[in-house]
Amino acid sequence: MNDFAFRPTHVAAQDGMPTWTAPDPSHPSARLDPLLPVQLLDREGDWGRIVCSNGWSAWVDGRLLISLPDDPPAAGLPPGRAADPRPLLAEAERVLGRHRELLEDLATGRSDLETFRRLCQGLRLGLVVDGDALWVFDPAHDRWCYCDGLQLQTYVTTDRPVDPVPDLVPESAPPAAPATPEAPAPAPGRAPGAVRPAGYEPTRAGEP
Repeated sequence: MNDFAFRPTHVAAQDGMPTWTAPDPSHPSARLDPLLPVQLLDREGDWGRIVCSNGWSAWVDGRLLISLPDDPPAAGLPPGRAADPRPLLAEAERVLGRHRELLEDLATGRSDLETFRRLCQGLRLGLVVDGDALWVFDPAHDRWCYCDGLQLQTYVTTDRPVDPVPDLVPESAPPAAPATPEAPAPAPGRAPGAVRPAGYEPTRAGEP
């Protein structure tokens, strides 16, 4: 792997992570160190194939990986005019109002669950207010923004999979991991039973 260029995209969970030589819970391998930087190469359901800085590759439970945000597009450039948070807040209000209308129709019997799910497709909203601090999700650029009341700036970008999966409840549970003295976390499920809300994973980030 002389031409391998390592670029970490995630780090292992803070307590470390079990690995497997194949996307199969019956093939356990070495354990990753806590917060070890890794590069995610491929996904198969809840499984994720990673590679470490030394070129060693393995399969892990992709749900436990902590994604590293990319640098904002304007990183390294001179600061410009602060973005106005009001358009994002207006969009958040619109999405919340639409979702509330659909919930009302479902609760009063004017709509069924299948129609509710279909009409909710594409609605994305994220908003946290803590005093004068504001975190708001920007769906157009797939990122979270932070506002201290004066300026809006990129806080973290998301890590959505390329091919989203439908929001369905699996009929069977994912395969369990082999029992070991360390009692590792349950093994990830295979692609046919893998389920994620609306086809993307939540972003995990540190304190602003």
